[in-house]
Amino acid sequence: MTKVNVFVTLRESVLDPQGVAVKDALHSMGYAEVSDVRIGKFLELTIDESERDLDTAVREMCEKLLANTVIEDYRYEIKEEERA
Repeated sequence: MTKVNVFVTLRESVLDPQGVAVKDALHSMGYAEVSDVRIGKFLELTIDESERDLDTAVREMCEKLLANTVIEDYRYEIKEEERA
């Protein structure tokens, strides 16, 4: 089995109202040094062995379902295979 960590965030050009709300809340709590907050998604996939190219398969999953590529960027990390 292989673990894949997928990180999805709004593109820099897209306003992030949740991030603004969190930044404002942090400021009200005394953390004025926080200059920006961007909210995103983290997904951890466990993938069994397959004949497919893993890199291609993960990219397709991200582009077809996991990220809205019109307004979101994504990146992923493929972890070493875990042996039982």
